[in-house]
Amino acid sequence: MKAVLKNSGGVTKEVKIGFSWTTFFFGFFPALFRGDLKWAAIMFIISAAVGAFTFGLGAWIPGIVFSFVYNKIYIKELIEKGYQPANDETRNLLESNQIISRTA
Repeated sequence: MKAVLKNSGGVTKEVKIGFSWTTFFFGFFPALFRGDLKWAAIMFIISAAVGAFTFGLGAWIPGIVFSFVYNKIYIKELIEKGYQPANDETRNLLESNQIISRTA
């Protein structure tokens, strides 16, 4: 499932909803390539810290955790930056996945 988000300037972004396979396989690099420097740094620091305490063996654990939550975090940050669902189908998808709340 993909969500289409659009800002007031007409810029459109298509974002996958759900599990992030790219984050699962490549760690913080997808966030870095999306320009999401804050979350790329957070993922890198957490992985480095966990890896340091486990002699490198546990560095993959944060990657698994972030795989489940990163796409949701990224969509919420885009919405905070002024992006809105581009159509009703996207709005319904975001509401059903509890990323945005239902409007009255």
